[in-house]
Amino acid sequence: MSVLTHHFNTKYNTAPFSKIENEDYLPAFIKGIELAKSEIDGIVNNPIQPTFENTIEALDFSGDILDRISSIFFNLNSAETSDEMQKIAQEVSPLLSEFGNDIRLNPELFARVKTVYEQREKLNLNPEQTTLLDKKYKSFARNGANLSEDKKNQLREIDKELSKLSLQFGENVLAETHAFELHITDENDLAGLPEGTREAAHSLAKSLEKEGWIFTLDHPSYIPFVTYADNRELRKKMAIAFGARSFQNNEFDNQEIVLKIAKLRFDRAQVLGYKTHSHFVLEERMAENPEKVISFSNDLLAKAKPAAQKEFAQLAAFAKELDGIEQLEKWDGAYYSEKLKQQLFSLDDEILKPYFQLEKVLDGAFTIAQKLYGITFEENFEIDKYHEDVKTFEVKDENNELVAVFYADFFPRKGKRNGAWMTSFKSQYVKNGINERPHISNVCNFTKPTETKPSLLTFNEVTTLFHEFGHGLHGMLANTTYPSLSGTSVYWDFVELPSQIMENWAYEPEALALFAYHYETGEIIPMELVNKIKESASFQEGIATMRQLSFGLLDMGWHGQDPSNITDIKAFETEQFAATQLYPDVKENAMSTAFSHIFQGGYSSGYYSYKWAEVLDADAFEYFQEKGIFNKEVATKFKENVLSKGGTEHPMLLYKRFRGQEPKPEALLKRAGLL
Repeated sequence: MSVLTHHFNTKYNTAPFSKIENEDYLPAFIKGIELAKSEIDGIVNNPIQPTFENTIEALDFSGDILDRISSIFFNLNSAETSDEMQKIAQEVSPLLSEFGNDIRLNPELFARVKTVYEQREKLNLNPEQTTLLDKKYKSFARNGANLSEDKKNQLREIDKELSKLSLQFGENVLAETHAFELHITDENDLAGLPEGTREAAHSLAKSLEKEGWIFTLDHPSYIPFVTYADNRELRKKMAIAFGARSFQNNEFDNQEIVLKIAKLRFDRAQVLGYKTHSHFVLEERMAENPEKVISFSNDLLAKAKPAAQKEFAQLAAFAKELDGIEQLEKWDGAYYSEKLKQQLFSLDDEILKPYFQLEKVLDGAFTIAQKLYGITFEENFEIDKYHEDVKTFEVKDENNELVAVFYADFFPRKGKRNGAWMTSFKSQYVKNGINERPHISNVCNFTKPTETKPSLLTFNEVTTLFHEFGHGLHGMLANTTYPSLSGTSVYWDFVELPSQIMENWAYEPEALALFAYHYETGEIIPMELVNKIKESASFQEGIATMRQLSFGLLDMGWHGQDPSNITDIKAFETEQFAATQLYPDVKENAMSTAFSHIFQGGYSSGYYSYKWAEVLDADAFEYFQEKGIFNKEVATKFKENVLSKGGTEHPMLLYKRFRGQEPKPEALLKRAGLL
C-alpha cells in the first residue's frame, strides 16, 4: 500500500516527502483514480433523487486522495524534477486527462447535476452554494456534456493530444535552457559584472570541473549578465541564445508544437460551440470576452505609447552619448537602462542588495502580514521537506490556532524550473465540521548564499518575494466550505490582485523600516535610498507597459482568431508586435516557442490579466494609502472580502464590497507616471 494513498500520519497531515520514492507515484495515481471513480459511481448510482448535497457537494469533495497525490507529484515535477519524474509525468498525464474526461463526459452524472441545476431557483442556496452549482454545471457544459457521442470523442482526442503537447513544449524549453552555457576563461570579459554574479559563475564552473566562469540561461545567471556585462558581443550572444530557445530547427524545436496547440485549442472551442479559444476562456473571467480585452489593451497602449517612445528615445540618446551606440538593440536595453537609472537616481542594485538579506526580507513579509491580518509565522524543523533548502513554517492566528503550513523554497538547482510561483500541497475546505487548513508553498530562484555572503536580493527580487507571498496569503487565509472555490481558485484575471497589491508595501518607508537593514552594519536603509526606490519605480514604466501589452496581444493573436492560416511563426509575431515594437527585430529569435505562460502554463487568453490586475491593485492600494498602509479596518475588509473568500462569488461583487466602487484605471496611470 503506497504511502501516498491514505491519510499521512504526520504533523498537520503534511506530505511525508522523505518516505516517497519515485516508484510509488504511478501505482498511487492508478489507485487514486480507482478510488475517485468509485466515489463518482456512488454519486451516479445513488437511488435517492439528486439533491445539492448528494450530488453537487459530494462531487466537490470526491477525489481528494487523487488531488493530494497530483499536487505532490506535479509540484515536485516543477521544483525537483528528474528524467525519471518527467517520464512518470508523460505516463500519468494522459491517465489524468482521460479520468477528467470520464467525469465530464459521464452522461448519468451530468443528468443528476442538470436536475439540480434546473431546480436552482427553488433550492434556497447561499451565495457560495449557488456559485458551486453554477461552476459544476458549467464544468460539464463547457467540456462537452451537451454534445453528441461522436463530438465527445473528438473532444477526448483533442484533450489527450493537448496535454501531451504542452508537456513536450515545457520539456523542450527546459532542455534548450540547459543546453546553453557561456564559458568564460578571460577575466576581462567579466568587466561590469557584480561580485556576487562572478562568484556564482565561478562556483558553477568549479562544480562542473571547469576553469573560469560559466553563465547560463537560468534567470539568476542570465539577468545580471545582460544587465551588467560591459562586453556587448557577449551580451548579444546570451540574449540571442535566450530568445532562440526552441526556435532552432533542432530536436527541441517548438514551432510545430505551437502551431498544433493553437489549432487544437481553436478546434476544441469550435466543437463546444464557441467562436474561438479566447471566447471560450473569457466567458469565465472578469473581462468576459476578447473584444473587451483588446479594447482594454489598446486603451492602455494609447496612453502608454507616447511615454514609451519618449523613454526609448532618451535611452537611445544616452547609449549613443555614452558609448557611441548607433542603433540600440535588444541586448542593450537592460544594460543601458541600468546605467541610465544609476545616472538619474544613483541607484544601483549593488548598493541596495546589502540591505535586502533574504531571511530579513522574508521576516519583513511575515511582519507585514501580522500587522495587517494578525497572523504569525514560526519555523518548524519537524515538518518533512522535499529538499534541504526548503524551510517550513506554522502559520497561526491571534488565538494560536493553525491557519496554514507554509513552505519556502528559494534557491535555484538542477531540476527546478526557472521563475517564481506559489502553489499548494493541500487545499483548505470545511468537512464534517472541521476546517481543514491549507499547505501553501512559495518557490523562487534567488542567488544562493556563498562562502562569504548571505543571500542578498536585488530590489526586483524583493518585489518578486512579496508578489509570491501575496499569492501565498490568498491561499493561507482561505476560508470557504468547498475545496474547488478555496484560496486562489478564482477568476484568472482576479488571481493577481492579492499578489500584486503586496508588492506595494515593498516601496513604503514604513514597511521597509521593518526589514531593510544592512547585513554587515545593521544600519537601516537610508531615507534617500527609499525615496530613490519610490521615484525610480515609475522609471521606464511606459516601455514596461508596452512590453506587457505586447505579450498580451500576442496571446490574443494566437487564441482570439482562427489560427489555421498561420504557417510562419516569425512572420505572425512580427505582425502582432507591430503596434508595440520599439527595438529592431532579431531574426534568430521568436517569443512564442518559449512562451511557457501560454503554451505550457494556464495563461492562454489570460496574459492580459497581469495588466488587468494592476488596475485592481493600484486602485485597492490607493484605499490603503488614504487610510494608512497598516490600517486595520481596510486590511480586515480586504481579508474578509477578497483574501478569505476565494471564488465563492463574482470577483467584481467582492471587489466592490471591499472598495465601495468599481476599480478605476486612473490610480494605475498615476502610479506609473503615465498621466
